[in-house]
Amino acid sequence: MTQALFESAQLGPLTLVNRVVMAPMTRLRATGTHVPNVGLMATYYTQRAGAGLIITEGISPSPNGVGYARIPGIYNAEQLAGWRAVNAAVHAAGGRTFAQIMHTGRVSHPANMPSDARILAPSAITLSGEIWTDGAGMQPYARPEAMSEDDIATAIAEYANAAKNAIAAGFDGVELHAANGYLIDQFLNVASNQRTDRWGGSVENRIRFAVEVAKAAAAAIGAERIGMRVSPYGVFNDMQPDALMDVLYARLVEALNEIGLVYIHVVDHSSMGAPEVSPAIKAAIRNGFKGKYILSGGYDLARANADLQAGRGDLVAFGKAFISNPDLVHKLKTGQALTPWDMNTFYTPGEQGYTDYT
Repeated sequence: MTQALFESAQLGPLTLVNRVVMAPMTRLRATGTHVPNVGLMATYYTQRAGAGLIITEGISPSPNGVGYARIPGIYNAEQLAGWRAVNAAVHAAGGRTFAQIMHTGRVSHPANMPSDARILAPSAITLSGEIWTDGAGMQPYARPEAMSEDDIATAIAEYANAAKNAIAAGFDGVELHAANGYLIDQFLNVASNQRTDRWGGSVENRIRFAVEVAKAAAAAIGAERIGMRVSPYGVFNDMQPDALMDVLYARLVEALNEIGLVYIHVVDHSSMGAPEVSPAIKAAIRNGFKGKYILSGGYDLARANADLQAGRGDLVAFGKAFISNPDLVHKLKTGQALTPWDMNTFYTPGEQGYTDYT
């Protein structure tokens, strides 16, 4: 079988050396005021520069978007300087990087946020369960404030400013995180969006925030440097499918085509026990979207090559395998056994389970 995974690919203005994407994965190694820990993070990403494209962990566009302990931001000068150093190291190693811009919305707790930040969401609906805080351990999620028109306009501007900051910090582009129950997805989903104004209710209203964020980011840095990650039928962070979900994503794809986004990245966590993403909606997004399509979801080499050969996607994202195999591309090429990962160190501070894999 042709090894399509190792062929080069064009992504907007970028030529990628292969079709392997390092998936965005929360790692929580930022320090202090959500500043990238250059000593660790430059090493971590540079070790994995063999990927055709690295999509970073979620990066907050503003203090209000900081949900987790030790999540990095990209909204002040110190953070930009940190990311600039990380990107310089990755680019020197031949890598390409997209910053995943992630506003967590209601997935948050005051103990994890700057003192002047607010927990905002489309509707004042509290997420079930608990979230880790470094100071007090597990805590129940806090009730969010329902966003006003001014709050929505501010958040859209924050995404656009984060995109500009990302390019200024040396990233090759950005991925707008519209999946997994974070802020953009909270607007898409009726479980978290019960608004009766122009931002909720109908399909056209529920996609409006995602579309306006994409438009603002495209105006800031160009649509050819912007992708979007989506999770139709996902249930993470209390998301729930509804009867109009297929229609909603078909309409969202049409709107993203009009803007000209360079890729769409479809989350499929069924290999981890989540509900299966309907093959029909995957095919509809693939056939409807004019840019590149990034496949994801428990891929190995054989399945990646088969799906690329069959035209089901253009690039393939690998997640946890990249955590414990910094040289994943080389191992896949040479047929070497993969090192297993240790879930106990996915989110802990420090180098253990982060930069110490070989």
